Amino acid sequence: EAGSEDIDILPNGLAFISSGLKYPGLKSFAPDKPGEIFLMDLNEDNPRAVELRISRGFDVASFNPHGISTYVS
Repeated sequence: EAGSEDIDILPNGLAFISSGLKYPGLKSFAPDKPGEIFLMDLNEDNPRAVELRISRGFDVASFNPHGISTYVS
């Protein structure tokens, strides 16, 4: 809804999208909402972004993603 901060597309067509960056001086559409990571399968006929669940023990409340990259072994 408010856009993404960054995207990384794997060779197999899966796209990881970071969203929710809060930066001083940058308008935030959801100032109290933590950041999120979405997954989109670009191989689908009608791809849509799906929010990924972040593991327990991670401080989700302060998650403020700035960029994203993947490592393929």
